[in-house]
Amino acid sequence: MKKLINSAETVLSDTITGMAIAHPGLRVDAATRVITRAGGPTPGKVGVVSGGGSGHEPLHGGFVGRGMLDAAVPGEVFTSPTPDRILAALRAADAGAGVLQIVKNYSGDRLNFAMAAEQADDEGLRVRTVLVDDDTATGATGQGPGRRGTGATVFVERLCGALAERGADLAAVAETGERVNAASRSIALALRPCTAPAVGRPGFELGADEVEFGVGIHGEPGLRRIALRPARDLVAEAMAVLLAQLPPGPAETLVLVNGLGATPLQELYIVLGEVAAVLGKAGMTLAHTLVGNYVTALDMAGVSITVCRADARLLDLWTTPVDTPALRWGC
Repeated sequence: MKKLINSAETVLSDTITGMAIAHPGLRVDAATRVITRAGGPTPGKVGVVSGGGSGHEPLHGGFVGRGMLDAAVPGEVFTSPTPDRILAALRAADAGAGVLQIVKNYSGDRLNFAMAAEQADDEGLRVRTVLVDDDTATGATGQGPGRRGTGATVFVERLCGALAERGADLAAVAETGERVNAASRSIALALRPCTAPAVGRPGFELGADEVEFGVGIHGEPGLRRIALRPARDLVAEAMAVLLAQLPPGPAETLVLVNGLGATPLQELYIVLGEVAAVLGKAGMTLAHTLVGNYVTALDMAGVSITVCRADARLLDLWTTPVDTPALRWGC
């Protein structure tokens, strides 16, 4: 294992220390490891909080700032943060109008965020939860643990954050998050697995001409192994699975072509071109796109594709100002 780390035990603390130095607009609490806006919450505004295991940078700390999150709570690599630290994030984001927590659909995250919300309720802090479950490679909601939460987390965080910034109440912000999640689906492909620092070896093995189809963002093996083929063919197979599960809705879409940590931007642009071609044949259009590393899996080589059907209201929210380390426009 070759990584630019000090030790497996200090990866998280060293990461957030560097983030705080690089981004003066963030404040990092050394005791709780909660990342917040340096200026604190805006009085009377709904707070928006998210979090989960680290190793997915810039998710979630890189999305703290105007128009997105008020606080993020990272856990150790691929490990949910503990309830006490989540509670600290909820308190830090509370400005009197309640707090929305955005939670990816993994057992540890669901349990710990639920416990934190119960503790917050005991303190009189109003909390609503939006569960993100967009991964088409896993079972539908109601079947076992359901779909995993992956790339759509960025869309939910962005659009809920935008609406909260406009002064909407907690119920409206939560309803928007649920609507965005329901309108989004994702699929991922891996060309090379990732290596977690505490493990020291790849999560699975791939041959030189193999692709893991439907891989998870924690290095979970996918639906099946397929042969390496031109990008056009890989994207067509991935989009067939995604579109088969994408609910009906507006023809206009938000599209995320996301690098999993070790994929050149050149290849992501090639994938976007093929995604646009598939959507065009399906009678859909790209209203806005994100291309780059947004929800990574450490050093995994591969790509995830997320499509969200977006009506005029969501498209309007998308274009409002956002100012975070990893997403910025209109400021």
